[in-house]
Amino acid sequence: MKVRLENFQALHKEMRESGVDALWICGDLRNNPDMVYFTGIHHVIDADLFLKVDEEPVLYHRVTMESEEAALSGLNTTPYFLDRPLNDYLDANNGDLLRAYADRICEALREIELTEGRIALSGSGKIARLYALVNLVNEQFPALDIQCFLDGGPLAKSRMLKSNSEIDRIKKIGGITTEVMGRVQEYISRKFESKGKLLHEDRSPVLIGDVKKQIQLWLAELGADNPEDTIFSIGRDGGVPHNTGNPDDVLRTGVPIVFDIFPCESGGGYFYDITRTWSIGYAADEALAVYEQVLDVHHRLITELKAGVHFRQIQKRTCQLFAELGHPTICGDKTTTSGYCHSIGHGVGLNIHEKPFSGATTAKDDFLNPGVVFTIEPGLYYPEKGFGVRVEDTLYLNEHGVFEILAEYPYDHVIPVKKSI
Repeated sequence: MKVRLENFQALHKEMRESGVDALWICGDLRNNPDMVYFTGIHHVIDADLFLKVDEEPVLYHRVTMESEEAALSGLNTTPYFLDRPLNDYLDANNGDLLRAYADRICEALREIELTEGRIALSGSGKIARLYALVNLVNEQFPALDIQCFLDGGPLAKSRMLKSNSEIDRIKKIGGITTEVMGRVQEYISRKFESKGKLLHEDRSPVLIGDVKKQIQLWLAELGADNPEDTIFSIGRDGGVPHNTGNPDDVLRTGVPIVFDIFPCESGGGYFYDITRTWSIGYAADEALAVYEQVLDVHHRLITELKAGVHFRQIQKRTCQLFAELGHPTICGDKTTTSGYCHSIGHGVGLNIHEKPFSGATTAKDDFLNPGVVFTIEPGLYYPEKGFGVRVEDTLYLNEHGVFEILAEYPYDHVIPVKKSI
């Protein structure tokens, strides 16, 4: 078996403790985190993976001509309609495609002796279609209790702790991410400044959209996808934490830019997440003072990290540090949109946001234990003052209890540029 996880036994343990008898993961073998966790990334457009407690996973796929691609998963694979074509099932169900699919799924469940018990369902696909299929399966097997978990099921818990091979892949995408960040910094530094604006050689203004096009190009060249977009926002937009930036905005000197980049392996694999805040040419006094405070808090939090602590405690510590500096925080006012107004971090893996969580959605088991990959991303946001600041790194707690940043990048705030053409 070539399942892409080294903590496979831990998953079965989580399943038993959660009272789950089996997993049912549906959808493609691309851009489908729970499925990719088992199969890797392959061109199989519609499949069902079943995993019973203490057994190996089996993969059924709908398109027979994708059999060789499915086999690359290393799993026990079966084409749904190899021995009996889909038309036979359609004829038996008066042309009803959903019922035809449901009948074949039920045959598969009989083949693997999974006709009762509690099943955790996840994956990707059209929710209406999946909902209908589940209901049709339950018509034939009413003893099956098919449930969905929100970030707290056994698979989410298992995925929280990364294997060595997963860490290697996250480091690789981290290297691509920081390479692109460096190219963006160099791209900006080669432009020209005139009357507070950044210009191309033809004297046209450099726009946020110009930078984002370069980011997309470079990521594609280096073999990465960018499904969640990139935050590259200047001025007031940078003061709104998830504002991705206006593509028509001109890059200006002395105005902070929040650059948050979080690509993944091509085809929907592992993500990386990093943020830097830059000012072009020079830094305004107030923004620079805030930047230095955020950077100091960032470094202090990383220095203070300890294995075994609950992630929520890091959020509380962040609020404490910013409050001591005189800034409003989400701990003091849950509705604040100024100051520190989000959580300190989140897990990173096959999803850009996954367990462990540190904010309002944190769970009782969101501890920083060996194997966890997560972000530390303090920020201060003042849209009313026309700027925001965030500094973020992705960290890994290794088996020796040491926290390490998986892809280093300098913390320089000011990007020098050339004067007028």
